[in-house]
Amino acid sequence: MPPHVIDKGIPTASLLAYTLVSKYGDHLPLYRQERIFARAGLAIPRSTLGAWVGVCGVRLQPLVDALHQEILQQGVLHADETPVQMLSPGKGKTHRAYLWAYTATQFADLRAVVYDFADSRAGEHARTFLGDWQGKLVCDDYGGYKAGFQQGIIEIGCAAHARRKFFDLHASNKSQIAEQALKFFAALYDVEREAVDLKPDKRRALRQLRAKPVAEALHTWMTGQRKLVPEGSAIALALDYSLKRWEALTRYLEDGDVPVDNNQAHAASGMSLVMPTPGLCRVMKRTAQQLGGSLFRMA
Repeated sequence: MPPHVIDKGIPTASLLAYTLVSKYGDHLPLYRQERIFARAGLAIPRSTLGAWVGVCGVRLQPLVDALHQEILQQGVLHADETPVQMLSPGKGKTHRAYLWAYTATQFADLRAVVYDFADSRAGEHARTFLGDWQGKLVCDDYGGYKAGFQQGIIEIGCAAHARRKFFDLHASNKSQIAEQALKFFAALYDVEREAVDLKPDKRRALRQLRAKPVAEALHTWMTGQRKLVPEGSAIALALDYSLKRWEALTRYLEDGDVPVDNNQAHAASGMSLVMPTPGLCRVMKRTAQQLGGSLFRMA
């Protein structure tokens, strides 16, 4: 008889696999799984399910560590961090923790995401995960990554994030300046739709031919508009966001392996998992720590 994943435990490997796939693959929270089992006449509390997930996280840790090393072989990576609520042990209150997502680009052969759970949004978590990696990092403008840029990592800005500043302004008050900015961004993304299936050298050539002139015109237009709008206004802040990060936002034009935005990581963060209740976060983390592992770093 094969050994159990949980030593002397009741659940079989098949039941544990079902629980994990339901939770992470089918986005079925543990409280719903508890009700499903109850309808079948099985009394399995969600705390027990959470403990099972914790043990499985530890047992799968070697695979995750291997994937972690594999993803660091990529020359270009995406990174994003998403807040989640976790119950502080003994305090009865929740605090904000973060799920960091690191993924290869849509142009890479590797299709992988590694999620790294941390108690805070401190930049040290990104530095610990990336270690001595010296590639190009696609990310939003969060200060936690800045230390890595000073140590050799090359910052790639997110055009979608820059565009969003103008989209929100146009949606809220029909700003004509924002509308014009959106037209420039639409032209840039038109090029990306044509370039997505090309080889890196062909993608770079197309960007140089079609997107670079648009980007240069956008920069000239933004610079001119910035002189005309009131200091501290919403449109000034939107313009400043792009102008101050222009080099990072346009590095993709020079490298066919670099994406135009960080949407790959945004999608990974959004669909990564349905987080358990804050209390279950605490139970699952405690279970993993008791077994000597890191539950929340998962592939």
